[in-house]
Amino acid sequence: MDENLFEKGLEKRRATLGQEYVDNNLAAADEFTRPFQEAMTAWCWGFGWGDDVIDEKTRSMMNLSMIGALGKMHEWEIHCRGAINNGVTKEEIRAIIHVVGIYCGVPQSLECFRVARKVLEEKDML
Repeated sequence: MDENLFEKGLEKRRATLGQEYVDNNLAAADEFTRPFQEAMTAWCWGFGWGDDVIDEKTRSMMNLSMIGALGKMHEWEIHCRGAINNGVTKEEIRAIIHVVGIYCGVPQSLECFRVARKVLEEKDML
């Protein structure tokens, strides 16, 4: 593994998802899951988030759209918090969910709204 890519990814991952969340994930990794945690940190966060071509806010908005389309709601919740950390507003989250509804269906947009409400309430944004 490219150690520089891992370190860059770790910095990006912590900045978006929060140091406590990331450190807890890494600390919980064992012999079975640690290689994936390290590879994912280097690849997704170091390589994928590590360039300056697309800013973090835009990447977060893209993630919410794609993860919402996939219906991976646990990850959507995590990335909804991260998107807020990266400056995505409540109104922008709503607009993203509208796009998910148009292209992926009303049931999926309702799931996104349900999770977004939970996150926005936690952050006192509703």
